[in-house]
Amino acid sequence: MRTVYGWDVPTVEGDFVELTVDHLFGEVWAREGLSVRDRRLLLLGLLVGSGGLDDVIGLQLDSALAQGDLSDDDLREIVVFLTHYAGWPKGAKLNSAVEDRLARREGG
Repeated sequence: MRTVYGWDVPTVEGDFVELTVDHLFGEVWAREGLSVRDRRLLLLGLLVGSGGLDDVIGLQLDSALAQGDLSDDDLREIVVFLTHYAGWPKGAKLNSAVEDRLARREGG
């Protein structure tokens, strides 16, 4: 989880979170064949296409920037590309999420 998000999972009671984190981050994100950046790009596309912009998208955008997986220009290009496939309402929402994060990073 530290490789993907830059932090460890908070301690939570119960097996669900522990099993999910162990499997998802210890196995799925760690598999050979695709880089973390590649996996993040796939996940961003899936989240936008499925309308999952209110859930994990912010976490993924923040992590992509913090971990250096994607640059400001990369994220803006992703917005343009995905908008043409996912539609303008989803693209506009993604654009707002991206620009909000970039402005926050720049202190604006």
